[in-house]
Amino acid sequence: MNLELTEEQKLLQRTVREFAESEVKPLAKELDETGHFPLETFRKAGELGLTGIAFPEAEGGAGFDHIAYTIAIEEISRCCASTGVILSVQNSLYCDPVHRFGTEEQKKKFLLPFARGEKIGCYALTEPQAGSNAAALQTKAVRKGNTYVINGTKAWITSGGAADATIVYVNTDPPKGEKGITALVIEKGAPGFRVGKEEKKLGIHATACCELVFTDCEVPVVNRIGNEGEGYKIALSTLDSGRIGIGAQAVGIAQGAFEAALDYSQQRMAFGHPISQFQAIQFMLADMTTGPRRSTRPVSLCARRPGSRTRACGSAWRRRLPNSLRARWRPA
Repeated sequence: MNLELTEEQKLLQRTVREFAESEVKPLAKELDETGHFPLETFRKAGELGLTGIAFPEAEGGAGFDHIAYTIAIEEISRCCASTGVILSVQNSLYCDPVHRFGTEEQKKKFLLPFARGEKIGCYALTEPQAGSNAAALQTKAVRKGNTYVINGTKAWITSGGAADATIVYVNTDPPKGEKGITALVIEKGAPGFRVGKEEKKLGIHATACCELVFTDCEVPVVNRIGNEGEGYKIALSTLDSGRIGIGAQAVGIAQGAFEAALDYSQQRMAFGHPISQFQAIQFMLADMTTGPRRSTRPVSLCARRPGSRTRACGSAWRRRLPNSLRARWRPA
């Protein structure tokens, strides 16, 4: 299998790297220290097509494939782990299940503006007592006519404090266990829905990772993704796709860490020499650079999995290119 990037993919890589270096990297330290959600950067990423990378242009996406998705997430994560996580959640955990399981009407309302970066989405599965064990979740939804009434709490929800809508996994038929789980899209401002405390973490601070609380929250039945009882399948399928983004984040963060360590080692002096000249430091730097290179290949292989989309770049994305890169564009 040829794992070399095509000319289109190399152009995408250059474009995203320029964006990351100019728009993302200068804010990374401040975001990590303050925990502020990078809303303006998110909007700019949307203008470039990075909030809906692997979705059709008709659905607001850039018309790329999963390989392009990994390239973009790697480049963003290389400069800021928080921004990489946010864009990965937007693409993999929110937009992807709506694209694959939503109706045409749902795609118009809950996918198109999100893939364009006009709105923010998130994925609410984890609960305080169940973690990410979808079969053990206790948030319940009772159907009353054309409405579901929801009660429960979700925890550690990335982008939860900034999202305009969230896909929430609820139990509509507890005796059936995992077969009683259903997926619902709940919009910000729905009666009985509030954002709880923001979680304190050891790193990746700017992701608005929050608790979501539902108290007699009323949601229309038309907001259901798939049929009742299909939520478990949708949740696990979404997590499978999301692992590609997680792998890309890991590679990008490792690359960024190596570059920062190399730069520091060339500036830090000891015994009259940069510490990069000492063999022990060189061994450490060598270990740091080989890890990301080994990881890039399996992530790329996962992105090429059977059934993944492998379209060439769409014309909508070409129009988003900066003038400096548009002149170098060579369609396949």
